[in-house]
Amino acid sequence: MLFNIGILYLDKNPMGAKRALITSSIFVLALVAALPVFAASRYARHHRVRRVAWNPVLKGSTESMLRQNEEIDRLQLPRIADNDQLLELERTQELVPIQETRALRVSPGIQADKRYCRPWCNMFLQDMSVAYFNEFHVPLQVNSAVRTMEQQQKLRTHNRNAAPEMGEHASSHLAGITVDLAKRGLTRTQHQWIESYLKNLRDQGLIEAAEERRQACFHVMVSDRYTEWREANALADKIARE
Repeated sequence: MLFNIGILYLDKNPMGAKRALITSSIFVLALVAALPVFAASRYARHHRVRRVAWNPVLKGSTESMLRQNEEIDRLQLPRIADNDQLLELERTQELVPIQETRALRVSPGIQADKRYCRPWCNMFLQDMSVAYFNEFHVPLQVNSAVRTMEQQQKLRTHNRNAAPEMGEHASSHLAGITVDLAKRGLTRTQHQWIESYLKNLRDQGLIEAAEERRQACFHVMVSDRYTEWREANALADKIARE
């Protein structure tokens, strides 16, 4: 009866029917729009995203960048400007090639004329890669070595994490005393081994090391003091064997 009256009322009041239809449509649309928000809020309450804090053992810092540049100045090494200067340093063997071995792999992404570093940095790579291979039976990988200022400038256009090519915070790659070691694909045990190995050398003032987040590598600057330390260890081992 009431339904019939309502129909009769709507029939006799077309404007009222139109308003009722619009009101009903708005209500339905609002209800549909609210459903995803309601569902999302319920999901968020029951499935909160956990963010893992970034707190590496080998944390980079402004102070570390300053120390790296102080080491370059102490050694009176040039920041390599361009490929001509780079090739001259390679010709005079002030920069030596990083040779691949069963213990050390060089990333295919490094250009042939950039697979170089200072002699003491190369010694560090040889020693660490052999120790790593003896432990895990897989090679250590170098992702980056010497760079020129031209190359660093280009790198900064697409890598916000890259250091500048000039100034007191300039990249130490420019002097050939720094390498980046790959960390992508490492197991937890391998990662911890590398951290421990580098931290030990850092604490002795032989290297500056930082684990980079965006580039998935360990940045390692090697001091020339590494040569003396290495020779002292070799002598001590020889005496112990005798």
